[in-house]
Amino acid sequence: MSQLSKRIVVINGHPSDISFNHALAHNYVAQVKTLGVHVDLVEIAKLDFEPNLKYGYEKRMDLEPDLMNALEKIQAADHLVWFFPVWWGGLPAIAKGFIDRLFLPNLVFSYRENSNRVIGHLHSKSARLITTLDQPGWFYRWYYGEPSTRQLKKATLQFCGVSRVKVNYIGTVRGASSDQRQKWLNQIGKYAEKDCQLISS
Repeated sequence: MSQLSKRIVVINGHPSDISFNHALAHNYVAQVKTLGVHVDLVEIAKLDFEPNLKYGYEKRMDLEPDLMNALEKIQAADHLVWFFPVWWGGLPAIAKGFIDRLFLPNLVFSYRENSNRVIGHLHSKSARLITTLDQPGWFYRWYYGEPSTRQLKKATLQFCGVSRVKVNYIGTVRGASSDQRQKWLNQIGKYAEKDCQLISS
């Protein structure tokens, strides 16, 4: 099976295209391309969609073309890589809106008949979460309980069937030197290499 038959989708949840998250995501994509693996990039803030699930689950909102396109990329991928900053302990609003609108019953999971138990439709995929912080990753994990990554890993991705999810923290970003930022960018390249090896094994 050729490398190009394997697919990675990178999902950037930072709303700004001049952010360090943006640089990290694009560095990851560039490294994957050099390794001959197909990679798609979804930049949530550039999608044209309503992020507010304004009817809750009482009434289904039609998916906009950009959301349909993102869903197709996620469904086709072997590996999902999420980039986002930690804001107030959680995900940026646009990233949460993307999940609310797209990760829906009968799309990424289904309820078992006459039960609240679910069947995840993303069961053949793996994932990596890469998040930036204005504090050390160990402190976010120990003191705050890492709410954003726990939510995305356990209550979203694993709920929808993704069994293997790795989490990497990059911090402290605030006040970091250009040399330190370059080290993080280099580390992202190593994550890309490991992910390509994972899905090709």
